[in-house]
Amino acid sequence: MSQYICLVCNFIYYEREGKAWEDLEEDWVCPQCGAPKCHFQ
Repeated sequence: MSQYICLVCNFIYYEREGKAWEDLEEDWVCPQCGAPKCHFQ
């Protein structure tokens, strides 16, 4: 599984079974700072 890091606050999103990064809604935001998906790497 992959992980994605918020470039604003360094929150790490860890993919898990059933919650792939690509499957998140386009309007999903970082739960810590509210940054959009485009701010993750």
